[in-house]
Amino acid sequence: MDELDHALIALLRSDARMNVADLAHKLKVSRGTVKNRIRKLEDSQVIVGYTVRLRPDAEPERIRAWMGVQVEGNQTRQVIASLLGEPGVSSLHDTNGRWDLLAELEARSMTELSQILERIRLISGIRSTETSIHLATYR
Repeated sequence: MDELDHALIALLRSDARMNVADLAHKLKVSRGTVKNRIRKLEDSQVIVGYTVRLRPDAEPERIRAWMGVQVEGNQTRQVIASLLGEPGVSSLHDTNGRWDLLAELEARSMTELSQILERIRLISGIRSTETSIHLATYR
């Protein structure tokens, strides 16, 4: 990827619905160049999809939580595979420090969150976890 690809991705991150003409104007390239770059980024799976971002208060009933996960021994790959298969895990991050992984959880109720936590506790290879419920977003 070159500087143009990075600039294109930055624009799409800020507004994935921006039309090709506007992208081309902002990048000072032709529409054909933008179309070709987007196609290549999609074909090489640098861009794997487009999504909608909602204001945190747009879904007040949705419960979000962060879970730090400490993995037992060298079982990280197995734990990652299991967590990626858990429908309550909306994103999963490799990290350093106290926790090996950081999982973002989403649930429709406290009961559902409890069930998600229970399923995660049963995953072989997890030494310990710590969960914090997301209360507010300031930025």
